[in-house]
Amino acid sequence: MNDTGMYAFECSLHAPPDSDAPASGEPLTDSCGQWPTLLIAQDQLSTPLPIGFDDVLNELGSLPRLYAEPDGSFVWTSPHDHAHWQVNGNLYERNDRVLFVEIKGSCPASEFDQLLACFLSDEKACVVQLTRPAVFVTVEVFRAHAGARGQAGDGASLLPPETCGW
Repeated sequence: MNDTGMYAFECSLHAPPDSDAPASGEPLTDSCGQWPTLLIAQDQLSTPLPIGFDDVLNELGSLPRLYAEPDGSFVWTSPHDHAHWQVNGNLYERNDRVLFVEIKGSCPASEFDQLLACFLSDEKACVVQLTRPAVFVTVEVFRAHAGARGQAGDGASLLPPETCGW
């Protein structure tokens, strides 16, 4: 868990493959650094996260300023008297379980901890796919990458336009 800093991210959360630990992939090099990746084929991602779809909706509903739709889409915004941040997300289900979660936005690391806890009791029971480079990483690497993007100011580009009431 992380208490400081702003995260900026575009990713999806998946249960790890059923097989042995994933092999290391080619490192990702981007404007924020070099990051270790995992080799995971899309067909290895058929296991849902260890929580039911309705249970996640109930957990999300407990977060202040988070609005969730029954179809699994949600948005979470900052308090009006703080630095602006917003997270948009979508839950995808299979057989009433959450297959994966797409999230995009920026938020303080401490709020991200709260959001992640809605999906997972143990964050190690998850792999993260970074959307733009389409690579898989551990949650630990994701946190470092999201923190580096937040520090670089990438979160501002993930906010809605000023015309949306900000």
